[in-house]
Amino acid sequence: MATHDASTERSEASTAEALRQSTPGDRPPGPDGLPLAGNTVEFLRDPLAFYDRCRALDDDVVSYRVAWSDGYMFTHPDDIERVLVTDDADFRRASVIRNSLGQIADGGLFLMEGEAWQAHRSALQPSFYRERIETYADMMARFADERADEWEGRDTVTVSEEMRTLTLEILAKTLLDVDVRGRESAIRDAAAAISDRFDVGSVSSLLPLWVPTPANRRCRRAVKEFDDAIADIVTDRRASEGEFDDLLSILLDLDVNGEGLDESEIRDHLFTFLFAGHETTALTLSYAVFLLATHPEKQARLHEELDDVLGDGSAGSAADGPRPTAADLFDVEYLDRVVDEALRLYPPAYTVFREPTRDVEIGGYEIPAGSTISMPQWVVHRDERWYDDPDAFRPERWTDDFRDDLPEYAYFPFGGGPRHCIGMRFALMETKLVLATLAQRFAFEPVTEPPLDLSMQITLQPDDPIEVGVQERSGAPPV
Repeated sequence: MATHDASTERSEASTAEALRQSTPGDRPPGPDGLPLAGNTVEFLRDPLAFYDRCRALDDDVVSYRVAWSDGYMFTHPDDIERVLVTDDADFRRASVIRNSLGQIADGGLFLMEGEAWQAHRSALQPSFYRERIETYADMMARFADERADEWEGRDTVTVSEEMRTLTLEILAKTLLDVDVRGRESAIRDAAAAISDRFDVGSVSSLLPLWVPTPANRRCRRAVKEFDDAIADIVTDRRASEGEFDDLLSILLDLDVNGEGLDESEIRDHLFTFLFAGHETTALTLSYAVFLLATHPEKQARLHEELDDVLGDGSAGSAADGPRPTAADLFDVEYLDRVVDEALRLYPPAYTVFREPTRDVEIGGYEIPAGSTISMPQWVVHRDERWYDDPDAFRPERWTDDFRDDLPEYAYFPFGGGPRHCIGMRFALMETKLVLATLAQRFAFEPVTEPPLDLSMQITLQPDDPIEVGVQERSGAPPV
């Protein structure tokens, strides 16, 4: 494959606006559909292929109709920035999200709006300040190191399952000061069942939760199990006589407009953080390990960097050698690039939905109030206008010059604007520390082969478990 410097990563055009693909008119172009059903059947059959078909129309605004609702897909960074940042007050969470996830946790930070959202976001933000997050670094690396101990002597691991358990253990201990090891299955399994229920490629995702389909029954049972686990965590904390300084203590003591949170509000916040907080990071780690396993030359470069900064993996566990620290993350540039590239190719949050509260004009088209706007990272992150060889895993593309030239919202794995993911710093530090810890000790070898079959659930999920081989390192990079 030919190499490219930063100046040739994209077209000669110097601005995002110059690369706009739009043909303004009465209505944006869109894929042909069926009478009444519109594009619903095609969307349900393969949502990712449907998104790719929309992108092939070569317009930055594409219209479609799914489940009797008008939708518009935006793929130009300028339009995305306008929705998420510049004119964010004119947009809210889309009804398609509020009507689905709202059946499970409508009081969580993800779905709250207006002054209530602002008050709760401001109160919870200190739990995610950089200084606070860095105090969790040693615990994150320790949990990862203990997981690596469990992998010793094994030929393969199902990395997609291992990461779910590991990230849940880390999140519960750091943010809630709860050790869930040995009893995390209720939360992990419930999260999987809930995510499966909202697979947008399933007819069940279009039905209310009260309809007695098998998926809905499994989901309701899963929510009950999740709620029981949350109730136990809250009960144990209330009964404790110790002093705590974590997210759970903030929730229990939170005063918003002179009132504390009621039990349902506490439950919804905990549900949101536990579900989204461990699932998205687990997926990022799973995809990153898969990509390294299937690209040995990239993995060799990462091993070389980790050996230079941290020492080689021959020392074994941290009892014999140092674990990576928050300070080490300033010196592992290629690790940063690996994580950024994994998030580009496989963004766990694969699209952002919004809904205009008034008629707006974007990209030369009139977008009616109440329409569903989809801004898919899955499409934008693979746009050849911004990324040379966009489907290839090329961590080396992320030079400083490339980052400077990239339009702001050509890459947005954590959303953007005032409502960007509150846990972004936590997730990135955890991902890098866990990946560094595991890659320091193991070489990953391919078992699950590309391409991955993927599902658009609440997050971007592999259809089948991801397996990799694990070879304990002798201190030398793999060949």
